[in-house]
Amino acid sequence: MDFIWILFAFICGLAAKSITLPPSIGYLLAGFVLNFMGMQADDTILNLANLGITLMLFTIGLKLNISDLLKREVWFGSIAHTSIWMVAIIAILKLLVILTVPYMADLTNETVALIVFALSFSSTVCVVKLLEEHGEMKTRHGKLAIGILVMQDIFAVIFLVLATQKVPSIWALLLLLAFPLKPLANKLIDQVGHGELLPLAGFFITFGTYELFELLNIKGDLGALLVGMYFASHSKATEITKSLLSFKDLFLIGFFLSVGFAALPSLDMLATAFLLTLLLPVKFLLFFSLLVALRLRARTAFLSALALSNFSEFGLIVASLSSKYGWLTNEWLVILSITVSISFVITNVLYNFAHEFYAAHRESFTKMEKPERLAEDIFVQPCDAPICIIGMGRVGTGAYLALDGQVEGQAWGLDTDKEKIAQLQQEGVQAYWGDAEDADFWERIYLDRIELILLALPSVQDVKNITYQLKHADFKGKIAAIARYSDEQEELQEFGVDKVFNFYSEVGVGFAEESKALITT
Repeated sequence: MDFIWILFAFICGLAAKSITLPPSIGYLLAGFVLNFMGMQADDTILNLANLGITLMLFTIGLKLNISDLLKREVWFGSIAHTSIWMVAIIAILKLLVILTVPYMADLTNETVALIVFALSFSSTVCVVKLLEEHGEMKTRHGKLAIGILVMQDIFAVIFLVLATQKVPSIWALLLLLAFPLKPLANKLIDQVGHGELLPLAGFFITFGTYELFELLNIKGDLGALLVGMYFASHSKATEITKSLLSFKDLFLIGFFLSVGFAALPSLDMLATAFLLTLLLPVKFLLFFSLLVALRLRARTAFLSALALSNFSEFGLIVASLSSKYGWLTNEWLVILSITVSISFVITNVLYNFAHEFYAAHRESFTKMEKPERLAEDIFVQPCDAPICIIGMGRVGTGAYLALDGQVEGQAWGLDTDKEKIAQLQQEGVQAYWGDAEDADFWERIYLDRIELILLALPSVQDVKNITYQLKHADFKGKIAAIARYSDEQEELQEFGVDKVFNFYSEVGVGFAEESKALITT
């Protein structure tokens, strides 16, 4: 039976990827197909799903800066969105109750409020996977979306505490000891090294904290998120995240399968679910309007709102709990399962065209911006160096150091990771924070001063997006990029990149040349 799940997940995931959809859409489809065939999810699938969600929250915490949650656009935007959503959507659903729409005619005021509350959340799993697949976790809009999701998780925990009357134990106060013990915890991580102990340490920290929080009557998933934030400042945070990436992605397949296994709908249930998905544009417009009103740039507001325009797996938790206490019927559990699944598909499909759509309609969106800019959104061209390196990871930083070693001051770097930029600047590197996929960014740059742009980015889609923006901005210089595989190399050259270096072959050539110099000098 386990092999059948793997087989269907692989086939459907591959089918989704072949039509440029994320594999997660295929996993959702696989769950529904297997459910239709009469199979049911057992403890293996459900355990994998729980492991995936817990690991995902831990890795989110590792990338999260607590100061991001204190920004007004995050905390106020989250609270305002939930409040306005509750009022507006309750009014809409009450109208549907009056119109005796199937499955809505008998809803009480309390039940309507529960359904609206369940639909107010955006999916952490869906949004994180979306941002990771597009390489946008560290961008301005990516961090904003993650911050809002964390705030929603806090709302979720409050609801679960009130609904289940699960009051944290008095012993939970001992968790405060984690702060004075931070140096000791950091030293322990330092001793782990870089081998197989590193992912094991990640598992130990994640699930150990999960069990500890559950023991203290606090939601375990919240513990996984908080412990990730606890270690976010550690030098090995990024390394731990990368070591857990494959495990997390594999376990999350269980989550997407389990959504499809939730239930099989009738035609009336499907119709009701599709009707609820018509609320997604309302969610998008509400997020976009609020973020623009908070003085965010239109592009940031647009991409964040689009990523968040889905319904959350937490809606299923609310529905399941409500069904258990008799507040909702089992039919509504099915309806919400289908609604959440459809919203995942819609968000993933639409986001694939987000950058192109914004670029085509940018003037219409920018008309809605506030004239004042937040300090974080102001960028001034730092220098007149003729070479710009985009992506200051190991490859980009190595390229910068090589160029700077030849002629000092001829290159400068750009990256979306503020923490990385701060560290590089301390080391004397001319590195600056900015989003090269942003058309507005290039409009504020004097491109005639730049002769060469190096795209040291691992994502082919990111390279293509930036190349598109540069061509659109009438950049006259040369563009170079890196690729991991020969098919990616050909794809980028056909797209218009002047020179594409195969990452692995070039490393081999450089290694050989440097090594040969040892015996020829």
